[in-house]
Amino acid sequence: MASEKEELYKKALVGKKFPVLTLDHKWHHLFKNIEPDATLKELEEKLNTLLRRQGKLNTESKDIKKIKKKLMDEIVGLMEQEDAGSQKQIEENRRLINECNEKLEGYQDELLELPQEINVANYDLMVRTMEICYDVLQQNTDDIQQIADWITQIRIELKKNIVRKQEMEIKNHELYSYMHDIFGADVIEIFDMKYNPLDNPIGGNKG
Repeated sequence: MASEKEELYKKALVGKKFPVLTLDHKWHHLFKNIEPDATLKELEEKLNTLLRRQGKLNTESKDIKKIKKKLMDEIVGLMEQEDAGSQKQIEENRRLINECNEKLEGYQDELLELPQEINVANYDLMVRTMEICYDVLQQNTDDIQQIADWITQIRIELKKNIVRKQEMEIKNHELYSYMHDIFGADVIEIFDMKYNPLDNPIGGNKG
């Protein structure tokens, strides 16, 4: 039974024309960064098998037609001769021509059916492609939102820490100034303070 999403995709594809996916480089580009699942691979192979079969039948049909024409041309040439050998060759050629006709008839029937089979396989592959891409897009959208929320929270924390930093710098500046005035520079040096408020403006970045 088709899923709700699958039914939605099928409705969206009604009446639409799209290329044979496995022959479209843009479709292959979709899966450069997306891992295709087993179902998609099976559908892809099914479509490719039908395409290969169609190509093979078309090629063999052309070859058989060439052979048939050659046999017919030979018959025309042999009909001017009335010896038994020529008549025997004519009969053999006619037999081979009949075989060619039977093969061509069988190939033609299959070639008439293949386009519809290819369309169905291509359609199924399109639906599965849409399912996979939708899932990836949905997951990426969720991840993007989580990252956006994290960035927002970090910005809030950053602003809070900037304020805290400035407040502590002000306190340090006041404490250091009073201690410097009371005890003098020599005594203050024993604290070995890496951050000297007197050498750094409040709000500065020097550490």
